[in-house]
Amino acid sequence: MQQSNAYIITFSIILTVVLGLLLSGTSQVLAPIQKKAVELDTKKQILGAVLAASDLRAMKPDEILDYYEKRITSKVVDIDGNLVEKDADGNAIIAENVNVAKNYKMAPEKRLYPMFIFHEEGKPDASEAYIVQVYGAGLWDEIWGFLALDTDLNTIAGVTFGHKAETPGLGARITENAVQDRFRGKRIFDDEGNFQSVAMQKGEGRDYSGEDHKVDGLSGATITANGVNAMFRNYLQAYKAYLDKLKDSKSEESLALN
Repeated sequence: MQQSNAYIITFSIILTVVLGLLLSGTSQVLAPIQKKAVELDTKKQILGAVLAASDLRAMKPDEILDYYEKRITSKVVDIDGNLVEKDADGNAIIAENVNVAKNYKMAPEKRLYPMFIFHEEGKPDASEAYIVQVYGAGLWDEIWGFLALDTDLNTIAGVTFGHKAETPGLGARITENAVQDRFRGKRIFDDEGNFQSVAMQKGEGRDYSGEDHKVDGLSGATITANGVNAMFRNYLQAYKAYLDKLKDSKSEESLALN
């Protein structure tokens, strides 16, 4: 039986409203779950710069979040090394909530730079490593990472990388533990304190164990490796002012003790 236009229009409106309500309800139900998943992934990446991958895999999600809460404190700095605690509206700025992808589109002097301090449990002043966040562009899309510096604020204690669309088996290898381990023990400043960064070299299979600022590259993925190099150079240099302030404060503490 042929239905009238009014019936069809009414039915369509009702169906649209019902489906909209269902989608809205589903979104509200899933939002907390999605938020916790994002939080867990971010904190796993941060901890991945200082913990072995096997240790992280052995931990349950709630254990990871609890460990992070006990061992990590965070802050946000600007390119001049100043702490940034509130935004223009007076709202507190949380390091874990800084949208680095959005910041990347801004001029370096306008960006926010998250800093994460890995410390002894129950001793926030007993720092074991300082973790900085880096961001850049690979071959196809964004790449990012977290780099942990030892207490000398120079030697790399560990790194962890992520990517959005690098080629499997090539550029995507930056997420492999074997590749990330190549950065361990490298230094971002020379003996005179000048910023040098660390750079993946063209090609793969050479021994750079005696080089402070060179890392074996990625065969067939030079553009991704160059993206990692640019990411390190740009962001580590942006953290330099704050690292210098930390070094000065450590020197003053050492002099006071002596």
